[in-house]
Amino acid sequence: MIKVTRFQGKEFYLNSDLIEFIEDNPDTVITLTSSKKIVVMETPDEIVERIKKFRKEINLRQL
Repeated sequence: MIKVTRFQGKEFYLNSDLIEFIEDNPDTVITLTSSKKIVVMETPDEIVERIKKFRKEINLRQL
């Protein structure tokens, strides 16, 4: 799970496994595998870095 922020300032956790793709047009739009779209304040690069960090933490716990 990664933390993201809606434009209203509300933070929430998103299951990164459900992300199908991320667009930057000009707002960041996350499209989930369910076709639901979420607009967030973070940039696509920030989201990708959070996903990488989260997955790295998961892998370390399995060792």
